[in-house]
Amino acid sequence: MPPRSTRPPGPLDDDDYPAYTMGRAAEMLGTTPAFLRALGEHRLITPLRSEGGHRRYSRYQLRIAARARELVDQGTPIEAACRIVVLEDQLEEAQRINEQLRTRGGEVQPKTSA
Repeated sequence: MPPRSTRPPGPLDDDDYPAYTMGRAAEMLGTTPAFLRALGEHRLITPLRSEGGHRRYSRYQLRIAARARELVDQGTPIEAACRIVVLEDQLEEAQRINEQLRTRGGEVQPKTSA
C-alpha cells in the first residue's frame, strides 16, 4: 500500500471539480461529444464552462453519464435513461436519509461529497 500523501486536498481530489474537457470525457466513456450534449439538453448533467466557453465535466458527472450510457446501450431511449438515472439518485438519497433517521434517532445530516 503506498504511503498516504501529506499534501492538502486539491481540486483534483474533489469529485465535483470540472477537470475533464468534452473530448476527454467522451473518450473516457467510449461515447461521442454529441451524447454528452444530449445529456445536457435533457438536464441530466450541466457541465461548467471554461473561460473560453468550453464544457468541463467532473468525475461525478462522468459517473452519471456512464450510467445513462449503460441504459441507452441496453435500448432505453435517452429521455427515459435520463429520468431513470434521476430517479435512482433520488431513491439512493431517500434510502440514505432513512438510514440516518434509523441510526441517529431522527437527526438527518447533510450529504457530503467524498
